[in-house]
Amino acid sequence: MSLPLRLVIFDVDGTLVDSQADILAAMGMAFEQAGHPMPPREAVLGIVGLSLDVAVARLAPELDAAQHERMVAWYKDAYVALRGKRGAAESSPLYPGALEVLQALHDIPEVLLGVATGKSRRGLDKLLEAHDLGRFFVTQQVSDHHPSKPHPSMIMTALSETGVAPRDAVMIGDTSFDMQMARAAGVAGIGVGWGYHDIEALAEARQVIDGFDELPRALKTLWEVAA
Repeated sequence: MSLPLRLVIFDVDGTLVDSQADILAAMGMAFEQAGHPMPPREAVLGIVGLSLDVAVARLAPELDAAQHERMVAWYKDAYVALRGKRGAAESSPLYPGALEVLQALHDIPEVLLGVATGKSRRGLDKLLEAHDLGRFFVTQQVSDHHPSKPHPSMIMTALSETGVAPRDAVMIGDTSFDMQMARAAGVAGIGVGWGYHDIEALAEARQVIDGFDELPRALKTLWEVAA
């Protein structure tokens, strides 16, 4: 009896790569240009994963929509400039063990890999190129084409593109938005403890792992239960 096709979907910032330095710096520049006080570090990291327009509006609810739009543009310009100085591989390094686990999962014929990220298409392309990751992901969902997380659109599209049933898919992420998106799409969520949200925020995850080396076993356990 053949095994069912599985789909493992990864969030990017805070899950596969640590891009917090550039996120914080770019957001600081956007707030400086807006002449508005910069929110605390925890607040900025707390919105990572949301689409940028939603994130800025949450961080500066006192400002109007036109100012939010300008801040989004300022953030993008600052982020691109910062990335250009050091290169995407250095400014957004992979977390330990990420590449090895991606390769191991990719080598399993019945497992497909995807990403669902609040990044833009341009931002994701730069990152995938820098780390040579594009070869792993058969479905790539970005903020350009979807409502912000936790809306399930990204996962639903990934399922449609791959033909995988929700019961055979899993979302890997570091934020409550990822886990809420997974639940809304009817797929399991595995939280990672090294990202930008506190572990307490990952209450909807089936399991929370502390290192990439724990992911293969977590997936095995999840799929055995689902079988």
